[in-house]
Amino acid sequence: MPVVKTWPIESYLIDRLQAAIGKAGLALPEGIPLELEVPREAGHGDWASNVALALAKPARRPPREIAKSLIEALDVDPAVVASVETAGAGFLNFRLAPAWLQSTVRRILEDPDAYGTSDAGGGEKVLVEYVSANPTGPLNVVSARAASIGDTLIRILNAAGWRAAGEFYCNDWGLQAELFGASIRTRFAERVGAPAPPIPEEGYSGDYVSELARELDEGTGRGWLERPEREQRLAFGAWGIDRMLEIQRAELERFGARIDRWVRESELHRGGAVDAARERLQSQQLLTQREGALWFRSTEFGDQEDRVVVRSNGEPTYFLADAAYHHDKFSRGFDRLIDLLGPDHHGHITRMQGVIEALGWPRDKFDVIMIQWVRLLRAGEVVKMSKRSGDFVTLRELTDEVGVDAARFFFLMRRAESPMDFDLDLAVRRTEENPVYYVQYAHARICSVLEQWRTQFVDENHAFPVTSALNASDFDPLKNVDLAPLSGARELALLQRLGEYAEILENAAAELAPHQIAFYLRELAGEFHSYYNAERILVAEAPLRSSRLALCLAARQVLRNGLSLMGVSQPEKM
Repeated sequence: MPVVKTWPIESYLIDRLQAAIGKAGLALPEGIPLELEVPREAGHGDWASNVALALAKPARRPPREIAKSLIEALDVDPAVVASVETAGAGFLNFRLAPAWLQSTVRRILEDPDAYGTSDAGGGEKVLVEYVSANPTGPLNVVSARAASIGDTLIRILNAAGWRAAGEFYCNDWGLQAELFGASIRTRFAERVGAPAPPIPEEGYSGDYVSELARELDEGTGRGWLERPEREQRLAFGAWGIDRMLEIQRAELERFGARIDRWVRESELHRGGAVDAARERLQSQQLLTQREGALWFRSTEFGDQEDRVVVRSNGEPTYFLADAAYHHDKFSRGFDRLIDLLGPDHHGHITRMQGVIEALGWPRDKFDVIMIQWVRLLRAGEVVKMSKRSGDFVTLRELTDEVGVDAARFFFLMRRAESPMDFDLDLAVRRTEENPVYYVQYAHARICSVLEQWRTQFVDENHAFPVTSALNASDFDPLKNVDLAPLSGARELALLQRLGEYAEILENAAAELAPHQIAFYLRELAGEFHSYYNAERILVAEAPLRSSRLALCLAARQVLRNGLSLMGVSQPEKM
């Protein structure tokens, strides 16, 4: 078997183990996956598997005996796997060949920007709907967390072979839009000294409403005040929503979030999509008239209760509009839908799966990621509210204080489904305790080493202009250096970590788990800092120096690729 050049090593080992299981006359129990992991202790090898323990019970044989049989049946290339050992109760520990680990540098530098990418997604078209905040107020910190996760997920999916796009859905229809209009109307009337009712009890009273009212052209606003009551609400509301969407769009662009399409609920109503969805459900006899309202028989699709789609006053519900919207998404040619929703939407999942199936689409092609709450902490105390919004901290306030890089990185350090505490003091600290600083500093440290090298050794075998930028193409001579000198324990550990990147990226895409990239980059930065502190890079011996520089260049590239997926900058100096 030839040496694997492009496969992620985990996939290679799993493939070889699967073949060995069959060759040994064994079979994994149904539903038990064949998995490998990187051991926490270096003495346990580079990769480990507990597959022998899973095989032992159905085979009625001791795990260590099973492990021995698997090793005898295992066919691996010695240029890839140096040894396989049995450990403990029956674990299989794999040690990779130094030559394979060293070749990781070559694979990275062959096509630096593409390293880690794959075609695992097979070109499946995916639509990620995220943020989708109400247009009646500023984006808050939960919106910021959704923006970080959603945008990074789109980048990861595209890097792993899916065709992903991002979309923002705006609820600009119904009572909330009218209440928003009534609130702006009141603040505008106060501004110009005109009579107006007070803000409704369910309306919006944050300072941002007064700011909007101050922006409105006085002549236009006075004209609206002469209209009937409901027309006033609608006019002020439509203008306010347009303005808020402009602000939200600008803030998301500043935050680096990719929104390919903005969709308004009002477009679905006025374009007939909501009525068409109701008629489609009606034609399949899935709607029932009850208590003066129209109900979707959601219980037939696994829901706990049926759902109202048209109220007794004849107005369609948000649920019917959502059904029409998701029908529209599939109709536009997307194969899979992913919605990022707030923590109060758990009941939304089953009913949406049901109506998607009822409308003729596969329910298993609809996924939901629940974005949990965020607590902001300063000096260990919870930051309770914003002066501007009145009851929450805005995305703009957060990024003004800590910056886009820190905000995005911090939001990606935990699973989306886990509540998180965001330490504002830590986010701006320029120390190794700050995760984003720690990772970016590893990148800047490598750039510094490369800068020293090209200024100190510019005339020694690797001549190029001293003023050239620090781009991978400038270091082509390092792509073909002898890598055999990279044999120290710390070098091999760093090589092992670099080799994991492709598998991490593919797993993060398959599991819709962008936090895995943040975890990986912190570990990679840790490996590099340990190596840098223990070894001198610019040694006198040219072969060793060149191989270590190539390793540094490869590490820099993986840091760049990973940070780029997270939408975080890669500074060359810090």
